[in-house]
Amino acid sequence: MDQIKDIMEKNVITIEYNKTALDAACLISEKDVSFLVIMKDNLPIGVLSESDFVRRLAANDKKSSEMQISDIMSRKFRWVDPSTTIEDAIQKMLNNNIRRLIILEDEKLVGVITQTDLAGFLRNKLLVDGTIKKLEREES
Repeated sequence: MDQIKDIMEKNVITIEYNKTALDAACLISEKDVSFLVIMKDNLPIGVLSESDFVRRLAANDKKSSEMQISDIMSRKFRWVDPSTTIEDAIQKMLNNNIRRLIILEDEKLVGVITQTDLAGFLRNKLLVDGTIKKLEREES
């Protein structure tokens, strides 16, 4: 069975917890990503998504240059080990209604997996399975 380590994104964009929301917004824009992992002492302590900006900053008419990331980030984040099966990761995402999972190994950040990554993997798997079935029918 396929594991998360086979498809996870290893290049995770991170930012230190003591930066401003403006710093985070600029990094999200520059790197063209939808979220950041927030780090403190080389350990992930939260995530900051575009929706966090909307809910905790814009909706409250706060100034991004005056708000610390730690004040708007989500402290609760879900994670899995790299050896987690893809099926279990998908189930965890569905059960928790989340779009991304952080991948930790011995508490160290080693990757991330998103709905987009999983959709691409499943699409490829379906295409391969479909091709195999087609070839089997042609050989019969």
